[in-house]
Amino acid sequence: MIEWFSFVQIGVAALVGLIALVFGALGRRPDDVTVLGSALVALLLIAQIVVGVVQPLVGNDPTGDIVEWWLYLIVALLLVVAGVVWALIDRTRWATIILGVVAVTVAVMVYRMNQIWFVQTVGGALGA
Repeated sequence: MIEWFSFVQIGVAALVGLIALVFGALGRRPDDVTVLGSALVALLLIAQIVVGVVQPLVGNDPTGDIVEWWLYLIVALLLVVAGVVWALIDRTRWATIILGVVAVTVAVMVYRMNQIWFVQTVGGALGA
């Protein structure tokens, strides 16, 4: 797990979420920016699956519960895919708000995943 990759994911998901929430509050339906931004979050999560498989093979083991890490990753990916599908089908301002909530939730989940991989022990990457 590359730590900076987690922070890029957190930043992208938070930014996409804020944009979608603002668009939803303004009454706008999902547009290409919010849908493609959410799709980018999903692609980053898929890349994280690959990273999560490779990292233990190169000796970078998680410091926390790996089952919890994988559950966060799978749920985050399912949330994003469900949000994008709903936005493509529904195309109302509520779908935009859901995209925003999903993206912000995923940002929090990826932050927790980063803690599980790096920060569970004293002297972790962010200091515990």
